[in-house]
Amino acid sequence: MLTAVLLFLPLAAALLLLFIKGAAARALALGASLLEFGLAVYAAFAFKATGTVAFNLNYAWISSAGINFHLGLDGLSLLLVLLTTFLVPLILLSAFKHKYDNPSTFYALVLFMQTGLLGVFMSLDAFLFYFFWEVALIPIYFLAGAWGGERRVAVTLKFFLYTVVGSLLMLAGFVYLYLQTGPAAGSLAQHSSELSAFYSLKLSAAEQSWLFWLIFAAFAVKMPIFPFHTWQPDTYTEAPAPATMLLSGIMLKMGIYGTMRWLLPVLPLGVSQWGFLVVILSVIGIIYGAIIAIRQRDLKRLIAYSSLSHVGLMAAGVFSLTQIGLQGVVIQMLAHGVNVVGMFFVADAIERRTGTRYIPDLGGLTRRTPILSVCFLVMLLSTVALPLTGGFVGEFLLLAGVYQYNAWVGAVAGLTIIFSAVYLLRMFQRVMLGPDSAFSETITDLTGSELLILVPLIALVFWLGLFPNSFLHISEPAVINLLSLVGR
Repeated sequence: MLTAVLLFLPLAAALLLLFIKGAAARALALGASLLEFGLAVYAAFAFKATGTVAFNLNYAWISSAGINFHLGLDGLSLLLVLLTTFLVPLILLSAFKHKYDNPSTFYALVLFMQTGLLGVFMSLDAFLFYFFWEVALIPIYFLAGAWGGERRVAVTLKFFLYTVVGSLLMLAGFVYLYLQTGPAAGSLAQHSSELSAFYSLKLSAAEQSWLFWLIFAAFAVKMPIFPFHTWQPDTYTEAPAPATMLLSGIMLKMGIYGTMRWLLPVLPLGVSQWGFLVVILSVIGIIYGAIIAIRQRDLKRLIAYSSLSHVGLMAAGVFSLTQIGLQGVVIQMLAHGVNVVGMFFVADAIERRTGTRYIPDLGGLTRRTPILSVCFLVMLLSTVALPLTGGFVGEFLLLAGVYQYNAWVGAVAGLTIIFSAVYLLRMFQRVMLGPDSAFSETITDLTGSELLILVPLIALVFWLGLFPNSFLHISEPAVINLLSLVGR
């Protein structure tokens, strides 16, 4: 029952927002998102990390076809539900800083997207997973297309086409897998789309080889990894700041989660055949994203390419198929979500005050903005993976896992830390500490309402860095189960 409430509460609030305007709409959106976070925290305290699925909700959806409305949480999905419900209230607070046309609709779309995201993380039926995968795309398309920048239409269409093509390929793969299953126990249907039924399949190496790319295409686009990334920088740049935070902080985790949940255990022979190629593409993305980030002069584009580089390391960690690497993926998904939302919020705060994101036009901002400077530096150093921050724990575990997989690949992947220090510290020096600019004397520091967004993010940065076991012990049984399925 708890999973149903988690799923439908933001949807109900989104529908109500269509009929409510003004301050009441803000109160409803924020109140619903905070209640949702409270429910997720309750689920975390009630959860027992035993490797089994908790809070099961399983009803026949299309009984004649063996398709169920099956939701549940294990350690992996629970942490992503916590991340989603933690970030959405902060993203809504950041949206309150802007004067959007039809703000109630904007907030409703954010909550509608939260429903899709939570559905993806909690689904234990293939077609239910696909349904929510598509549901999550619809609101972000309108958020970016209606409230984005000057090039929003072309950029959003490109993003939509990439995602839809990848999704249809995944659907084709799911249909094939579904047709290979037998009837579930007690069901009159000839096939089953249950996750457990997919895990039980015994497919040939040849089948798994081509199915791997059908299904992985959707996940590779969503992360994204090189060379499926070309939609990402433009979309992150043109989308309104809250939509960019949703895309980078939560939505890209759908691809990583989907790979871990629906690809590795279902197609282990395909992963064995193609995994090294994916690792190489991921490492290319690490280097490519970092080099392009060094050359960027737009704050949002620089952060977008930084995200591409860091996601490459997470993808390599997934395909390392090591326990330490997969645990690193889990903690880095949390850390990256926190870091990238904080970075994009700071970039948005600077743009709202100066009217520009162009780095050469900025400089000397720290004189009037000591609080902004400190918050910016903390988020930046966590992204660089400074010890005692969440970014350090995640990247250390990831690099250890990739090194176990292949020492040479691990050494090259480790360049991500060096490169990120180069482009991020260089950017901070130019924007905050460089020669005075036209904004040096007029820019104002963070307000109390802005600190309500950044302080929780900073607190989680240090919590992840100082007490990572409070999260790793939740995911460890799920990771062990996943590896046992891959190695079966």
